[in-house]
Amino acid sequence: MRAWSAVQRSLAPYLVLGAVGLCWSGGWIVLKGAGATAPPLEFAAVRFAGASVLLLLILGLTRTPPAHRPVGALALSGLFGYFAYNALVFLGLTMAPASDAALIVPTTLPALTAAAAVLVGERARRGAIAGLVVASLGAALVVVGGDQSAAAEYPQRLLGDLLLLGGAVCWAIYTVLGTITLRHASALAVVTTSTVIGALLLFPLGFLEHGYADVATWSAGTWLAQGYVTVLQGVVSFVLFFWAVGRYGAGLASMTSYLVPLGTLALAIIVLGERPAPIQWAGGAVILVGVRLATRSRTRPPTAGETELAAASEAL
Repeated sequence: MRAWSAVQRSLAPYLVLGAVGLCWSGGWIVLKGAGATAPPLEFAAVRFAGASVLLLLILGLTRTPPAHRPVGALALSGLFGYFAYNALVFLGLTMAPASDAALIVPTTLPALTAAAAVLVGERARRGAIAGLVVASLGAALVVVGGDQSAAAEYPQRLLGDLLLLGGAVCWAIYTVLGTITLRHASALAVVTTSTVIGALLLFPLGFLEHGYADVATWSAGTWLAQGYVTVLQGVVSFVLFFWAVGRYGAGLASMTSYLVPLGTLALAIIVLGERPAPIQWAGGAVILVGVRLATRSRTRPPTAGETELAAASEAL
């Protein structure tokens, strides 16, 4: 009995973090399906309006002080991390398969973030630069390979892949801004403030589509998708991840991000029937080599707050 209890304790962190990673992976699949049934910008705006309300409630229930400075960094966090990132990714998913998103967005982020760190005064390291170059070559293989395959089904795949890559760049900038915002507030407070700012910026974009006049006619499946990405992916997994950081440490918890591309690829193949081209698989492998080069030369490990911030943006 004691031996079984020891096994359970040793497996618990991986089961919890695996469930979080699977939930985040499922978000890409759900968003891909939702893009076929609802205007993407309206869907994004409604999602973040709901997420803002839920996060503000959590902020109040936990009596967490809100983030209110530095104003410029918080505003840019909302602009890049929630407005620009989600607008680009939601639109990109309407033009490209979810498997492309899995190969491009989560895998390129560590290398992009390492390179973007120079924006906040970190010294440009040769390893980070080399990693960014290698990861960029891998991303190019994914984009080119995607444009050559399934052209009839996705005639705008190249544009979609480029939008996804642009979203990854925005997310990297947002993550680096966290090194500034987290000096003054908790990750939960920073994410809440940034989400509210992002929701306010996204709302006007809905008027470029149907002006929200069609929201009342959305199908039950669309609202279930909205519930999944807003509540389960955006809040429940977010809270569970925060608990895991406190229980198991930021280092182990940060490995969840590496599960997302694998989980998304598996779900895209099983659920959506997508088949990435061989050159795209090769591109994904090259990206991971670039990530290793970029992160190996990092002068310090990520703090718990930085890990939580990055994970929160993954969840949202």
